[in-house]
Amino acid sequence: MRRQTNQDNESHSQAMVSHTARNRITERVRRLFGGKPCRLQVAALPWRKTGKGVEVMLITSRDSGRWVLPKGWPEGREQLFDTAAREAAEEAGLGGAIAHLEIGSYFYGKVLPSGMERRCEVLVFPLEVDQIATAWPEKKERNRKWFSPAEAAKLVKESDLGELIARFAEKPRLYA
Repeated sequence: MRRQTNQDNESHSQAMVSHTARNRITERVRRLFGGKPCRLQVAALPWRKTGKGVEVMLITSRDSGRWVLPKGWPEGREQLFDTAAREAAEEAGLGGAIAHLEIGSYFYGKVLPSGMERRCEVLVFPLEVDQIATAWPEKKERNRKWFSPAEAAKLVKESDLGELIARFAEKPRLYA
């Protein structure tokens, strides 16, 4: 009979805790030991229902070309959900019904022009797309594409964002 090792126990306990939960715990510990607060960004999760089910739109980032959600910084006294809707329009040419409550958040390291990295927390607001523009402010800087939620979850770099996309796609109307 094989004895369970500490490594087995650690792997088992990690499997029981999602990436999102681990990132939240890490952030709390980081703050406890004097880390700077995260900067807050806001993202839209563009989605639509088709005959095949739910689809999620991702866009490419301007710098690396990786697949991301439209996101940005809140401006002035703008409501956070309004920021998400504005970013979807500017970065992807999308309009529609934006949820007023976020469905979750994820963390990532934003590389600043100085080369330094700043930790950001991104609140995610679903946007049920009903308008797709042929021209928009950042059209020449980004690509956009519809994906199944499973594909989108695999394409994004942040594991907790992938989990959030997959969880959302199970019952999108629950968050609208």
